[in-house]
Amino acid sequence: MVWRFSQERLSPTRLKDVKIESKSQSKSARTAMQPNIEIYTWRTCPFCIRAKALLKSKGVEFTEHSIDGDEQARAEMSQRANGKRSLPQIFIDDTHIGGCDDLHDLDAHHKLDALLGIA
Repeated sequence: MVWRFSQERLSPTRLKDVKIESKSQSKSARTAMQPNIEIYTWRTCPFCIRAKALLKSKGVEFTEHSIDGDEQARAEMSQRANGKRSLPQIFIDDTHIGGCDDLHDLDAHHKLDALLGIA
């Protein structure tokens, strides 16, 4: 199952707000060429907001993992991100891209669109 969350972290009492899709539904909703994009964030992090704004401006869907104060989730993110604990951390098809500056550098060098499948 793929869990799609709103920008804010959901409490157990707000589980009704969670949209659950099977992987087949999720893939059919995306264009055939769009990769799986994941971003680990904190709600109030300005770099997270900036990275999400860039992805939104590109018109791509992404899964946001809002890990505000969740040390276990941050440890899992850090393991995936080769030990990095800063936020945001961005992955495209399970490949670690880095943080906000790395994402913007890829865009400035005209490499991001190809990674996002929109070139």
